[in-house]
Amino acid sequence: MENGRKSIDSLMTEERRFPPPPSIKANAYINTEEQYKEMWEKSIKDPHGFWLEQAKSLSWFKEPTKSLEYIWDTKARKIEHTWFADGKLNVSYNCLDRHLGTPTAKKRALIWQGEAEDAVKNITYEELHKEVCKFANVLKSKGIKKGDRVAIYMPMVPELPIVMLACTRIGAIHSVIFGGFSVDAIQGRVNDSDCKMLIT
Repeated sequence: MENGRKSIDSLMTEERRFPPPPSIKANAYINTEEQYKEMWEKSIKDPHGFWLEQAKSLSWFKEPTKSLEYIWDTKARKIEHTWFADGKLNVSYNCLDRHLGTPTAKKRALIWQGEAEDAVKNITYEELHKEVCKFANVLKSKGIKKGDRVAIYMPMVPELPIVMLACTRIGAIHSVIFGGFSVDAIQGRVNDSDCKMLIT
């Protein structure tokens, strides 16, 4: 047992360092260990200010003035975390629209590889935006609106992120259901989350 413990302890201590290639380092958001430590210090000393500063990297319809608010009452079994409660944004807009009209629009947003080696699909931000808008309109035509819940039961295909982003675009809440679940398990999740639609 003593030898086993020593082996585990030796695996828990890692002294080696693997620096990133210069090309990656040059384009990284954080370029140096000192920069990382400086950001970490600020996140500890002034978490509110730190997270509001990080929020500026997103596109907001209404910029937040509050960062993280939380209730941590274990006795009452009430644990809640709220980020940027007074801000307003759209995930689909941040993922897609803000890249339109820029060089990024023509870049690949999705690279899908199927089972067969030649089953590859590349979708640019521009193309993805078009498909997401189309499916968002399908959802709206079926009566799905902001706050409605939509269950998604799909394999890992390019249409999956299209459906997810279409839901976020119109303010619907999506719930992805694991593809290996039985009919009863799917039914339970759809009913428990009060979904208005199941997409397969």
